[in-house]
Amino acid sequence: MRMTTYWKVAAADGPRPEWLQEAAQVLQEGGTVAFPTETVYGLGADARQTAAVEQIFAAKGRPSDNPLIVHIADRSQLEKLAASPDEAVSRLLDAFWPGPLTVVLPVKPGVLSPLVTAGLSTVGVRMPDHPVALRLIAAAGCPVAAPSANRSGRPSPTQASHVLEDLGGRIGGIVDGGPTGVGLESTVVEYVPAAPEGEAGARAGVLHILRPGGVTAAQLRAALPGVTVRETAHREDAAAAPRAPGMKYTHYAPRGVMTLVQGDAPERVLARIQRELDAARARGERTGVLTYREHAGALRADHVVACGSLGDLESVAHGLYAALREFDEVGADFIMAEACPEEGIGAAIMNRMRKAAGDTVIRV
Repeated sequence: MRMTTYWKVAAADGPRPEWLQEAAQVLQEGGTVAFPTETVYGLGADARQTAAVEQIFAAKGRPSDNPLIVHIADRSQLEKLAASPDEAVSRLLDAFWPGPLTVVLPVKPGVLSPLVTAGLSTVGVRMPDHPVALRLIAAAGCPVAAPSANRSGRPSPTQASHVLEDLGGRIGGIVDGGPTGVGLESTVVEYVPAAPEGEAGARAGVLHILRPGGVTAAQLRAALPGVTVRETAHREDAAAAPRAPGMKYTHYAPRGVMTLVQGDAPERVLARIQRELDAARARGERTGVLTYREHAGALRADHVVACGSLGDLESVAHGLYAALREFDEVGADFIMAEACPEEGIGAAIMNRMRKAAGDTVIRV
């Protein structure tokens, strides 16, 4: 076990506070630092140093074929890492950077550690919309590879205490900048340009959503009128290398067994959830249920978690990972979860809930 330094960001911090200088130095010297973004806490290391990036994989227990997203503090850094973006991608950067959007682009040879790209010819890059993250990346003076700061497979951290629980003693430091905002990871997209005019089989450009997140499909379509936006299936071929984080492996899972129940009629969904909970309690299992404020009073379990409101899916996204961790705190070993609508950010919520349930879904 190593010593993990803990820095608390204060509202009255000056231009060069102690936490910034010390955390930036850890990154410059090849160490790992967890820091807040507007999505979740990330575990950062200098993306150019293989020895530094290896520490991310070791601390998280992360599969080596799972690529990492590179975080930058200024758009000018992008040209040093990847090929110049197409006009369509540039429009997305204008609309959503800084923010929860990761763009996958052809990587420039020899610039980043090969562990960052997991052997792919592309790299995902984003500019976070969080003052602590931007100040830290700028002070470190390097591109920062940063997956979520949790043990691999666990719910992502939205508070510094979550990072300390999972990674304390495994990483160099934690910058506590308070709770995160969106609560779900960034949307990951890859643009495939149109074939040259007159070429056989010419087609229009397509924007592929490799992972839904804080920027919705509707927002992407609005920013790119005339461009096809295609949502990738939530699970890829098990034998294939994932093209972006979160595409292949089970993620976000509580320690208990979780099942997701989905259907068009809420009364049928709630009835099926309750039957499953009653049967589990009869077997002597400790039960938990993940639902919403509208339905919390209608369900009985050892632990009922109302995760936001169906009328405000942003509140569900913000509280989802903390809710999943709550089941671990109370020792729930049988968990039922109510699905939410998949419109807007609901698509990203359901993506995470399916993975948390290991794709165990009951449809009624």
